Amino acid sequence: MRSALLRSCLSIVRPSEGGRVAAVESTTAETILEAARRSLLSLGYAAMSLRKVASEAGVPLSQVSYHFGSKSGLVLALLDRDNRRRLERQQSMYADDAPLWRRYEQACDFFEDDLESGYVRVLQEMTAAGWSTREIAERVRAMKQGWYDLLTEVVTDAADRLGGLGPFTAAEVASLIACAFYGAEEDLLLGFDRHHVPIRSALRRVADMIRRAEEAAG
Repeated sequence: MRSALLRSCLSIVRPSEGGRVAAVESTTAETILEAARRSLLSLGYAAMSLRKVASEAGVPLSQVSYHFGSKSGLVLALLDRDNRRRLERQQSMYADDAPLWRRYEQACDFFEDDLESGYVRVLQEMTAAGWSTREIAERVRAMKQGWYDLLTEVVTDAADRLGGLGPFTAAEVASLIACAFYGAEEDLLLGFDRHHVPIRSALRRVADMIRRAEEAAG
């Protein structure tokens, strides 16, 4: 209904006015999304509210509700936007002609960026929320599926060049890699890295294994 109302309003203004209205809509939504990120990182999903996000964004509460409907709708919109950007970044990186071990190292660098930006925190907050809310679970699962699909493609290509994966299928190896990173995210957010658990170095050590396999394959 809201989208229909917006289209109806835009249809009765001059084209130049319609462009300005669309720009304002986009700018307001982006402002709210960034305020939601700051609120979630400082308060956590359970404690944040649309009212607090509106105050952080400097907009009326009605604007937050207008654009995103609910708290879960707001945070899922933030996660969806950031997830698409990062998935596209990863797809572009893996499409490069560099050796796979170098691309894996780049993925580890991206992982650090994702932790620093707050993307990982948003993803993990919504994953936890999905355990008790089916609609959230479905949305988060769909986003994560894109990563499983991408990794399966990368592993399939690697298997062709390296001569197989032993007893594993490409999808199984992709699942192990994805779960290693998702598990690393959880424990790093809990602070394990500061308590002598070598999570980061363990993930990066995999690049050495890939490099040796590539060198052995010629």
